[in-house]
Amino acid sequence: MKLLDDLDIAYKNESLYVKALTHTSYAYEHNKESYERLEYLGDAILELLISEYLYKNTSYNEGEMTKLRSHYVCENALYEYSIRLKLNDYLLLGNGEASNGGKYRKAIVADIFEAFIGAMYLDLGLDEVKKFIYKHVIPLIENKEIDFFNDYKSLLQELIQTDKRSLEYVVAKEEGPAHDREFTIEVRIDDVIYGVGRAHSKKEAEQIAAKDALKKAQNG
Repeated sequence: MKLLDDLDIAYKNESLYVKALTHTSYAYEHNKESYERLEYLGDAILELLISEYLYKNTSYNEGEMTKLRSHYVCENALYEYSIRLKLNDYLLLGNGEASNGGKYRKAIVADIFEAFIGAMYLDLGLDEVKKFIYKHVIPLIENKEIDFFNDYKSLLQELIQTDKRSLEYVVAKEEGPAHDREFTIEVRIDDVIYGVGRAHSKKEAEQIAAKDALKKAQNG
C-alpha cells in the first residue's frame, strides 16, 4: 500500500492496515471485516501514549492532565491527525457512503486514525506505535499547529458557572436559501451580548460566538 510506504512504516501484515481503513458500509457490501474492533484497540493505545507523554513532560495535576488528554484525543483532533496523514484518501467506503462524502465525514475520518494505530500495534508492537505518535502527533501538540481547545462553549460554560451568571445562545438572524443557510448567533451573559458568531450551522456559529465572548471576558 502506497500509504504505508509514504509514511515510512516497515509493515509486516498489510491486511491489518487495509482493515483499519474499511468502513462498515464497504465491509457489508463485500463481506469483509470493518475497522471497528481495531478502532477500539487504537483508542486505548492512543490514550496510554498521550497519558504517558503528559505525565513525563508536564507537572500538571491529575485533573489538568485529564482535561488536556481529552483535547488531544477528541474527534476534532483525531480528524486533523488523519487528514494530515492522508488516511482518508485510502478509505474503503460503500457506494452510498462514498457518494455522500464519507471520505471527509468527521466521525469516520477520526475513527480510522484510531483503527490505524490499532493495526500498527498488532503488526509492529507498542514501541513502533510510540515512535509513530512522537513523529506525527506530538509535534502538532508542541508546536500548537492544531487548535485543540476548540470547544469554546464548554470553556465559556465553566467560566460562567464559577460566577453563577446566566448564559444563553440566541439566533439573531438566518439568511440565505435552505440549502445554504447562514446563522448569526449571539451569546448573552446576564442578557448582555458578549459574542457574535456567523456560520452555516448553528453549532459552528455558537462555537464562534463563544470564542468571541471568551476573548471579551478575559480582556475585561
